[in-house]
Amino acid sequence: MLLSFFNPDTLGDVLLVVLAEDVEHQGAKTSGDVTRIYNQDNDSTIGFNIRNVKSKLQLDEIGQIMLNQDQVKALNNIIKDAGFDETLEFDDRAKFVVGHVDEISEHPDSDHLHITKINVGNEQLQIVCGAPNIDQGQNVVVAITGAVMPTGKIIWPGKLRGVESFGMVCSAKELDLPNAPKERGILVLPDTLTPGAAFNFTIEG
Repeated sequence: MLLSFFNPDTLGDVLLVVLAEDVEHQGAKTSGDVTRIYNQDNDSTIGFNIRNVKSKLQLDEIGQIMLNQDQVKALNNIIKDAGFDETLEFDDRAKFVVGHVDEISEHPDSDHLHITKINVGNEQLQIVCGAPNIDQGQNVVVAITGAVMPTGKIIWPGKLRGVESFGMVCSAKELDLPNAPKERGILVLPDTLTPGAAFNFTIEG
């Protein structure tokens, strides 16, 4: 997973690269224009703060940046020149996709949560969902691991009431779609859509 964010008005000419979820015990090591953020418990890399990148990467956008292959290659050269061993992997997989609810069952420790098995094209994800209108056989919008919600929240694997969940089934309101209903409930998509296809916010919304 590779997420990147750029906001020069707030942070200056610094690209934030996120590779993993924040942990309680974090460390940082700086060399040149690169700061590596790492998990102190196992030395795994959480991300990088990379300075003076706007001209090197030709960054014109603000917010979440969808890096292309050439930009990732340039970042890897910057990281290597700073003396770090990590190599970033190019990631262009859609993070909001059509999912098909293959199975649904009651959560053993909740009267409103459901455990779903959802086909997202190349795999089946277990996702815990509390929407009252979710049902087997539906096509829904799934935010997979690494998705950045309109609020800025990043979707990570987690547990709800002790049950593992690997994504989020989204409502129109959570997707910040126009004319989203006020009632609770996930957005149900046409059954003609293909599981795994990228969700088109413009057309589907």
